[in-house]
Amino acid sequence: MPGNSLGKALTITTFGESHGPAIGVIIDGLPAGLPVKKEDLEFELSFRRPGRLFVSGRREKDEPEILSGIYNGRTTGSPLAILIRNTDVISSFYEEVKNKPRPGHADLPYIMRYGYENWDYRGGGRASARETATRVAAGAIAKKLLMLTNTSIAGHLISLGPIELDEKVSFEEILCSKYSPVRASKKSLESKYEELVKSATVEGDSYGGVAEIVVNNPPKALGEPVFDKIKADLAKAILSIPAVMGFEYGLGFKAAKMKGSEANDEIIFKDDKITWKYNNSGGILGGITTGEPIILRCAFKPTSSIRKPQKTVDLRNNKETEISVLGRHDPAVAIRGVTVAEAMVALVLADHAIRSNVIPQVKLSDKDVEIIENNWKRYVNSCKPTEGSQ
Repeated sequence: MPGNSLGKALTITTFGESHGPAIGVIIDGLPAGLPVKKEDLEFELSFRRPGRLFVSGRREKDEPEILSGIYNGRTTGSPLAILIRNTDVISSFYEEVKNKPRPGHADLPYIMRYGYENWDYRGGGRASARETATRVAAGAIAKKLLMLTNTSIAGHLISLGPIELDEKVSFEEILCSKYSPVRASKKSLESKYEELVKSATVEGDSYGGVAEIVVNNPPKALGEPVFDKIKADLAKAILSIPAVMGFEYGLGFKAAKMKGSEANDEIIFKDDKITWKYNNSGGILGGITTGEPIILRCAFKPTSSIRKPQKTVDLRNNKETEISVLGRHDPAVAIRGVTVAEAMVALVLADHAIRSNVIPQVKLSDKDVEIIENNWKRYVNSCKPTEGSQ
């Protein structure tokens, strides 16, 4: 089976290329009755949209068109299709790429798999991060569905290049980072990130970064051992994002350097319930959610498209040559990657919540809809900057 789909009870299938007429996603398995508006999708897409400060200059409106699966403003239970048209395409930037595969890109592997004559080199084709806009649109719907369980998902950059966050932050600060142009949860960190990105832009280079995603109030007991553990599905979803090089949750790789007495989550009785003292496991034990906040991190590599000359091979004569990649590219793909990572986490959790009957598989009740709408409204209005503050 081609690998363009994700999920079991809630399945998404994305389609389209970077410089094709449009990209899109089909979402199957949504229960009937979920209120979905174009504005819901646009809200999440606004935090990934290019053409802003410190990200790619490609000016896409990312205006979603809902083609099916909605009647009277609510899901019908049939597949929901969303189309996002590509409106700012300049393929001439990629004429050199046609014969000179770019270092760090999927160009050469795509040629090896599908053949040179079938490879869409324009903007990276199907391998482009442009495709992730469809994931964010689908993730917006998953986020809204998770409002039934009062589950909120937020992400921020805990490092960019050599600069790292060195203090604790609250969930509210992480949530508010979506309004930071560099996804920083602290103002002091924001200025440092900005200077770093500016220097990379001037030098024609790029930086990598680490995104942290936190899920507040996740449903308990999600995850199906042994191969559909929630950690396994989250890892697959996150690692499917272009430019992601690593995944960890809870203590992550730090656990490999610790003793069992240091790493174990002690079980305690607190506030009339059994819980865990440290949440070292990041909300997941045995591949099943514990109800504690889910904490995961993913590492984004530096953007591969840079102006600095790099060695490659000219496919016309198999001779070594150089390439300087032109076009409009992110100096740090991790900035917009945070929103994509949030979407992937939402899609996995919503899929498992439906599989576990935490969220109804067939139809939402009027009471369910009321809860979802109230929580979604609260989420959208949280941290909203006052006019003129951005």
